[in-house]
Amino acid sequence: MKVGRNDLCPCGSGRKYKKCCLGNADSSAMDIKTSYSKKYKIRLKEKKDVDGIRTAGRLVLETLDLVEAAIKPGIITDEINTRVHEFTLKKGARPAPLDYRGFPKSVCVSANEIICHGIPGERVLEDGDIVNVDVTSILDGYFADANKTFFVGEPGADAKKIVSVARKCLKLGCQKVRPGNTIGDIGWAIQKHAEGQGCSVVREFVGHGVGFEFHEPPQVPHFGQKGQGIVLVPGMVFTIEPMINLGDHHLKILDDNWTAVTRDGSLSAQFEQTVFVTENGFESLTPFDL
Repeated sequence: MKVGRNDLCPCGSGRKYKKCCLGNADSSAMDIKTSYSKKYKIRLKEKKDVDGIRTAGRLVLETLDLVEAAIKPGIITDEINTRVHEFTLKKGARPAPLDYRGFPKSVCVSANEIICHGIPGERVLEDGDIVNVDVTSILDGYFADANKTFFVGEPGADAKKIVSVARKCLKLGCQKVRPGNTIGDIGWAIQKHAEGQGCSVVREFVGHGVGFEFHEPPQVPHFGQKGQGIVLVPGMVFTIEPMINLGDHHLKILDDNWTAVTRDGSLSAQFEQTVFVTENGFESLTPFDL
C-alpha cells in the first residue's frame, strides 16, 4: 500500500501528503505498513489475517447469541461465564479474558451501574436489569472482540434510553471509519450523540487494536475532536466500544481492582464491534444489527 499525493499524510499531521512529507528523500516509495509499524506500532493486517479474525468473530457472535438466549431474571452471572467458557472450548478456541493480567473468569459480565470488567460471580440478575456481556475469543491464533448490552426481563424507561443511546453511539462511530478519516472523527461522532442525549462518555476505557493480540495499538477514544489523531488507513483492525453513562462520566474501581462502576450509581451501557478499515470504508468482523 502506497500513499497517494492527495491522501492525508501518514505522519498524522492532518495535511495532504503532497504538502507534508512528499519532499522527503525516499518518501515517494513510502510504505504505509512500515510507516505505521515504526511510528505508531500499529500492525496492519493482510488478507489472511483479516480472514482469521473474521472467523474468530463469527464464534464471538455465536457465543453472544448463546448468552442472549439464556439471560432471564434469576440467572446468576457466573452461569453466564460457565456457558461462555464451555462453548468456547467446545469450538476449539480459548477465552481471551481468562488469566489475562490476572482476570479470573472467561468473560466480563457488567450489570446496571457496572461500566465494564465485571467479574462473574453470585450476583443474581433481576427483572428490569441491563447486563453487558463482553466476549473475546482466540481461534487459530487470532483474536476477535465484541459485546452487547441485554435487557433482563422487562426494561424501564432509563434502561431503554441508555441502551438505545449506546447502540446508536457505536453505529455512528463505525460510520466514521474509512481511509483518510482520523481516530478523532470516531470519538467526536460518539461524544456528540451521547452528550446530545443528556448522557456521558467514559474517558478511562477506550477501543483498541486487536487481531494478533488482545490489545494492540492504536487506542481509540470514544470522545475527541474531528480531524485529530492517527489517520485511518486500509489494514487497520480495531474495536469501537463506547461506554455510555446515564449520569456523569466519573467512575471508581472496586476493591477487586477490575470492576469499574459509575460513581453516581447511574446505569451504564456498552456495545462493541471489531472493525477492519477497507480500501473504501470499513467492514465489521463481528457484525450485528445496530
